[in-house]
Amino acid sequence: MHGVTIRRAKTADVVAIHGLIQPLVRQNILLRKDLVVLYESVQEFRVAETADGELVACGALHVLWLDLGEIRTIVTSDAVRGKGVGHQMLEHLVDDARELGLKRLFCLTFETDFFRRHGFEAVAEQIVDDQVYAEMRRSPDEGVHEFLDLPWVKPNTLGNTRMVKRLDD
Repeated sequence: MHGVTIRRAKTADVVAIHGLIQPLVRQNILLRKDLVVLYESVQEFRVAETADGELVACGALHVLWLDLGEIRTIVTSDAVRGKGVGHQMLEHLVDDARELGLKRLFCLTFETDFFRRHGFEAVAEQIVDDQVYAEMRRSPDEGVHEFLDLPWVKPNTLGNTRMVKRLDD
């Protein structure tokens, strides 16, 4: 979409990011993210900004392990939904993943068609070995718990599809 710039998020963007995600939190599509969590993870986010400075989309890349990252919290406002901003956001996050040296990207989503168009494939099996799984269980991050498909996050993930994209070298 013309007139939208994708850039790294700043701390001053956090309140607007929070506002973008709240409708999806209320619909149980995204996990609740308190402001403090967003401030702590602001460096993982990119935002889409209009020429007049309005934030109209966000997305995050969270590193899970040596070769594995997770695409999180891709949200577009109603004003730009269906205009390619989400696709641009995902492309930027994939480029960030490659820059970090990641080889695979994971997402847990209801938007399977969107992610499939970008090379993600649905998976049912555990995609890390048992030793990595055991290490990752130590994470306090709810998103990592979702990735691991731990029982206590099931109410938040029912109906979501686990998808993975392998990145080309």
